[in-house]
Amino acid sequence: MRIILIGANGIIGRAIDHAMSESHDLIRVGRTSGDLHADIAKPENLRVLFENAAPYDAVICAAGEAAFGSLTGLSDKDFQLGLNSKLMGQVNLVRLGLSSMSDGGSFTLTSGVLAHHPIPESASISIVNAGVEAFAKAAALGLPRGIRINVVSPPWVSETLKALGRNPASGLPASVVAKAYVASVEGRMTGEVLDAQAYAGNA
Repeated sequence: MRIILIGANGIIGRAIDHAMSESHDLIRVGRTSGDLHADIAKPENLRVLFENAAPYDAVICAAGEAAFGSLTGLSDKDFQLGLNSKLMGQVNLVRLGLSSMSDGGSFTLTSGVLAHHPIPESASISIVNAGVEAFAKAAALGLPRGIRINVVSPPWVSETLKALGRNPASGLPASVVAKAYVASVEGRMTGEVLDAQAYAGNA
């Protein structure tokens, strides 16, 4: 399959690349690196991306920003960051990428564990993650031409925890998280939220 991988240079994106590059033709996308460039918070970037990448069989998004912080400390700009990037950025990937996708293709978006298990200072990102999941479930009911959509929900990723100076053992390796993205693209499910933790025991 010809797959657009957005966020290809991130921790999860690199793991997806490693898991899928031998079996599929990947178009690696980042804001400043990769085969093509795009900022998902900018719809005009996405229109150009899809024009240049078409045709394609799948879109995977492992990108999107949102802010952590106390409810009283988060600014309008902090909330808008997540809404514009991780939420509407992924919504617009589907809206704008749909017309050039092959019949029977798929979108795989990214939410996160904080949608259902919030922690202090996660108000902004919890809203965004839950919104991505609700959007995908609803969108799956009306996508044409057999096109599918799913969401991968990663827990804390070991490599991210290590970069933050925290214990990586409490997280899930990116290589395991990548298995959920592979399952979404190569499987037949749609409208599903794939808990990446469920793939920890898979060979």
